[in-house]
Amino acid sequence: MPVINLTKKTWLATKVRKADNFVTRLVGLLKRTNLGPEEALWLMPSKGIHTIGMKFPIDVLFLNKSHQVLALIPGMAPYRVSAVHLWGYSVLELPNGTIRKSRTAVGDQLEISLAESSEIDDLTDNRLSQLG
Repeated sequence: MPVINLTKKTWLATKVRKADNFVTRLVGLLKRTNLGPEEALWLMPSKGIHTIGMKFPIDVLFLNKSHQVLALIPGMAPYRVSAVHLWGYSVLELPNGTIRKSRTAVGDQLEISLAESSEIDDLTDNRLSQLG
């Protein structure tokens, strides 16, 4: 299911996993060695993030309750801590380079549709099995 920038009419991701409890937000992408070009992790509620323990850089979007972009961090490196965005409601973590490719900017309106599965890895496995 997609994440679409309605303002720019561009796609940010085709698969999104929601992290909406303490454990899923805490673990986030820490177990991953990369984030596929079509994947995203949506942390909610969240006003700030860290990449301590991560193995790769990510693009980060801070969103309000209406999914409007309040702030962004392109290429947030591992072992960093973001600012806290008091008006933020959620954070969308995307593959490095997604902000540039989609031309996403502060003020853009996003549409987020959740995937049925709760695990990105399950989605990848299902997609590969459908091809074979």
